Amino acid sequence: MDALESQGLSPDGRQLALNSYENRVYQVGMEEGPPLVAKFYRPGRWTDTQILEEHAFVAELAEREIPVVPALKLNGATLHQFGAFRFALFPRRGGRAPELGDPATLEWLGRFMGRIHAVGAITPYRKRPALTLETFGIESRDWLLAHDFIPAELLDAWHSTVDQALGRVEHCYERAGPVASLRLHGDCHMGNVLWTDSGDMPGPHFVDFDDSRMGPAIQDLWMLLSGERDEMQRQLLDVVSGYEDFMEFDPRELHLIEALRTLRLLHFSAWLARRWDDPAFPAAFPWFSGHRYWQDRILELREQIALMDEPPLRLGPA
Repeated sequence: MDALESQGLSPDGRQLALNSYENRVYQVGMEEGPPLVAKFYRPGRWTDTQILEEHAFVAELAEREIPVVPALKLNGATLHQFGAFRFALFPRRGGRAPELGDPATLEWLGRFMGRIHAVGAITPYRKRPALTLETFGIESRDWLLAHDFIPAELLDAWHSTVDQALGRVEHCYERAGPVASLRLHGDCHMGNVLWTDSGDMPGPHFVDFDDSRMGPAIQDLWMLLSGERDEMQRQLLDVVSGYEDFMEFDPRELHLIEALRTLRLLHFSAWLARRWDDPAFPAAFPWFSGHRYWQDRILELREQIALMDEPPLRLGPA
């Protein structure tokens, strides 16, 4: 409440903690007007410059009438300081999960993502990191090994499986060849895609660009696919059909789908480990420190190794 009042706002005392582990996010009622969403950034994760780069990208999208949720500018700034914490304020935007089984919905999502990427390709991030084999794969492996999270009796099996998986990731990148890197949303899981059926801009909108970074376009597309291979193949055609209304898609990036999925799985384990001293994490993920978790990760990575050796999804007949 004091943080919002420091920016000249008048909260009415109502607040609701929203689902966010990386930052602390609250819906805050206002004495006048609709509630706002206040995001308090985890200290030490991003620099001010990196946060402001993300704010500028989302503002750039909003200026082109792409349905995203930009940070509000108050007193000439989108990033504010209160005590030890930095925070930003956003308008509240509700919605429901999209129906990913509907071809028309997938095509609409593809068009939306094509518009985002057309803007993301204009200029690169200068300060935000990129999604690479090094940043998501090697650094994650090395951090986990250095901090003794893997049970001793599973360490050799986990280490060798990870090394084999990272070798296959590297091979996938070699098969794809040079691919363009652009500003991405970066975390297109379905919790960050909301669908509205009314209002000024019905349809999908993405929220939470907190993980936005440089990377290949397919990173923002493969997470829209689900199910067995035949299902993902059909979904891919729908998504790319819409995407190419605004942005050309490089089919070589299809070699990266399972590689990027592998990097995300490894990065997720390292993310949990890096946050384990935050009391919210053991409470929310009690299974992380158990023997079974790491057994399952070994099996999961072995499945990914096999998938990376299979032919990629395609955009046309085999």
